Amino acid sequence: MTWSIVARDPRSNAFGVAITTKFFAVGSLCPHVRSGVGALATQALVNPLFGPRGLDLLACGAPAAEAARTLIAADEGRDHRQLHLIDGAGRIAVHTGAACIDWCGHFVGEGFSVAGNMLAGPAVIADTAASYAADPGRPFAERLIRALEAGQAAGGDKRGKQSAALLIHAGEDYPELDLRVDDHPEPLAELRRLWVEAHKRFLPFKTCLPSRARPAGIYDRAKIEATIEAELARAAAGGADTA
Repeated sequence: MTWSIVARDPRSNAFGVAITTKFFAVGSLCPHVRSGVGALATQALVNPLFGPRGLDLLACGAPAAEAARTLIAADEGRDHRQLHLIDGAGRIAVHTGAACIDWCGHFVGEGFSVAGNMLAGPAVIADTAASYAADPGRPFAERLIRALEAGQAAGGDKRGKQSAALLIHAGEDYPELDLRVDDHPEPLAELRRLWVEAHKRFLPFKTCLPSRARPAGIYDRAKIEATIEAELARAAAGGADTA
């Protein structure tokens, strides 16, 4: 099942995974991200243990290739797995097992990788990668969503559509964005709608939360509302790109 893009944003050093498939609740098992450490997607006959184990290996200093080798070597089902990951230095490793179902394959670009299986054909991977590479000036989340939309236009999962997810960590111990569409006839359209909705109050509110730089955050409710209103005004004036 599934195709996904794993990437690091060179401007913010955020890490993210965007993923979609004809399978229920893909966001609950497949994407894994940790701030300052890296990002990983496990798919095909998914092994969800790859996520925490892989990120722990990266956090301990293992480069992406070594972490991938360690995970795959310990898994008897390795031929049925697909895995790709990026480490804190931007190095990428990919494994597409010999028993993954066609069409299956992957592409490694500068600061990102795309991998998938059970796809309509190789254009799904190629167009996903081309879209991401062509849009370096757009917001990171927007680039990831647009990339999947390009892959869907090329045929996507050959079985159809059901779920999608977007997971981004941008320096904190909690996600910048964790959006999931678990069951929907048009999961990418719904994922985009959720991303747009997040800008209305959720993302401005998150700037007030406790953070590494400001452990107490903003807890005065009047100041929180003022912060949200200021951000909404800035966005309305054209300072935020959510189109």
